Amino acid sequence: MSDVAAVEQFVKKYQELKQEIAKVIIGQDEVVNQILISIFSGGHSLLIGVPGLAKTLMVNTIAQALGLDFKRIQFTPDLMPSDILGSEILDEDRHFKFVKGPIFSNIILADEINRTPPKTQAALLEAMQERAVTVAGHHYKLDLPYFVLATQNPIEQEGTYPLPEAQLDRFMFAINLDYPSFKEEVEVVKSTTNDEKLEVNALFSAKEILNYQHVIRRVPVADNVIEYAVTMVGKTRPNSDAAADLVKQYIDWGAGPRASQNLILAAKTHAVIHGKFSPDIEDVQAVAQSILRHRIIKNYKAEAEGVSENEIIKSLF
Repeated sequence: MSDVAAVEQFVKKYQELKQEIAKVIIGQDEVVNQILISIFSGGHSLLIGVPGLAKTLMVNTIAQALGLDFKRIQFTPDLMPSDILGSEILDEDRHFKFVKGPIFSNIILADEINRTPPKTQAALLEAMQERAVTVAGHHYKLDLPYFVLATQNPIEQEGTYPLPEAQLDRFMFAINLDYPSFKEEVEVVKSTTNDEKLEVNALFSAKEILNYQHVIRRVPVADNVIEYAVTMVGKTRPNSDAAADLVKQYIDWGAGPRASQNLILAAKTHAVIHGKFSPDIEDVQAVAQSILRHRIIKNYKAEAEGVSENEIIKSLF
């Protein structure tokens, strides 16, 4: 199949996928879109939201509709790296046997990742970056596609371990999950307090998703769009000549080259799901908030004056 035909087929399947997910997940359209963009771009996402907003249900539903394996890891202060990677045990013949941990799946929900100490957080790092894990000197490849969706509760600060900047940078998107609107909440209550069981059909297979990921990577991008994305990221660095005024005032540290790569990859996927064969500047702007939000570090002045990351990112357009 040619890439043009593949893109046209993908647009149709993407709409069906959204309808399948909407059977269970009411509203949260933008959040679902961003999670799907990050899966088809081959990135990972960090979901930031208060408890009870159906984060787990959302990921579970998306995994079912994509026809992928799904595992949830609840992060706690006493969780050890071997609890998620797996460990070697002695079998009945007194041979060491490796028992795989929950990290061996297609979609991982790392629930409340900021509750666990850095040692365990770091165990996810190799899996996210290399799509492989090393245990007791042995290297194990993970099944592709591989997607980590970590959740973070923004209201709990005591007794938590904020993710270090280097680890935050490995997430393609930081997605803010807000409360549903009044109408959506009425719908949620209606649909979750009855005795109906909704079936979510698998519309994709792992192989198909990998094929579409390759198609998206082959999407051509005009030089001016790449230069626009790189310029935008350059403007977030307070020491650079191109830095925006708001950045010089309120930012301590800007985004690195990974932000530019992710902007272009996500813009390609955003263009493809809207039936375009090449991304333009609007596609870069559409994904910029979620890609840059967690990569810029505000200073105390920004905190004191209540300047949000969104305002700063808007000034870069």
